[in-house]
Amino acid sequence: MSAPGAEAPPPPEVLAAIRAPFEAFGGAWTDAPVLQPLGRLLDLAGEGLRARLFVVQGEGAEELCLRPDFTIPIAVQHLASGAAAGRYLYQGKAFRAAPIGSGRAAEFLQLGVEVLGADDSNPARQDAALLDLAWRAASAGGRDDLQLVLGDIGLFAAFVRALGLPEAIAARLIRAFPSERNFRLELDRARSAPDSAHASGRLADLLSDLPEGEASGVLEELWRLAGIQPVGGRAAGEIVHRLAERAAAARGPRLSDGEADLIWRYFEIADRPRAALDRVERLAYEARVEFDVQLQPWIARLRALTEAGMPEAALTFDTGFARPFGYYDGLLFEVRSRALGDEQPVAAGGRYDGLIARLGGPAEGARAVGCMVRPGRAWAGGRR
Repeated sequence: MSAPGAEAPPPPEVLAAIRAPFEAFGGAWTDAPVLQPLGRLLDLAGEGLRARLFVVQGEGAEELCLRPDFTIPIAVQHLASGAAAGRYLYQGKAFRAAPIGSGRAAEFLQLGVEVLGADDSNPARQDAALLDLAWRAASAGGRDDLQLVLGDIGLFAAFVRALGLPEAIAARLIRAFPSERNFRLELDRARSAPDSAHASGRLADLLSDLPEGEASGVLEELWRLAGIQPVGGRAAGEIVHRLAERAAAARGPRLSDGEADLIWRYFEIADRPRAALDRVERLAYEARVEFDVQLQPWIARLRALTEAGMPEAALTFDTGFARPFGYYDGLLFEVRSRALGDEQPVAAGGRYDGLIARLGGPAEGARAVGCMVRPGRAWAGGRR
């Protein structure tokens, strides 16, 4: 099975050099089915990924998609194995629809590792080991223009909640964070006058006044009258639930200009890691909130990175950095090439500690972290 626009792999000797750091890191080599349940992936990775998926109609009613990544499928297999912890290596094709006119491949090779379970007595050192692994594997392709960009969704969530915002506003901002466009819209909505925000959601307002079962029936009737046949989308009940949330948000409390300004200034910080953390600390001081404890994991990570020999000049901490996969909930990173640009990372990864529990597994001892490298991008002789 193949998607249009396959990415050319590097020569065998280059691929072997990129693969070598993963083999040295260790783990069980594994694979995952190419066809994956669409609904599960959207629930865990987020609706924002829908436009990048190749959707396939299965034999039954369930819709499927070509795997866009290995993390969720391997986490599912890990849970099915019953193992408390596991370290899984993989090498295989992934498939994502490329933006029109981008010239980017929709079918490409990934090399990666997922570390699942409780084998992280020192999380900061484990994070540093994954960052170092991604850096060494990406560098093995021969590029000399690499930079490592760091971020942390969990730190943003902690900052927002430290401000003492209404929980509904904080939750919506955290949910919108992975998309800068959505985040800007949500921040603007959260500080708009209630009437102006409320007026834009008349359908949400009407349906939210009905019991969800009745509201679902009304929405389905509207679809029938308009001749709309939903394909590859959410069920009426799910749409109604989201519309009800939007109506409640429109009626709820708003952000002050000062609160919105603090959040946006946090979002815009990008600097060398220690300087960026100092700026976050000063912003928290300005907001009169205690934030020392939340910054300590990053102090430990940076110490471990220094010990691993990571060049500090190659590091940037960007508080507004996020990835399109919505299961990440902590550390994020990308290895980028100046020649390829920010939209085509050579390597990427991060923490997704909550994923195992969201898949129905235990919350205790469910820490998880992983990374992947795109050999076709890492190869210096490939597309520049």
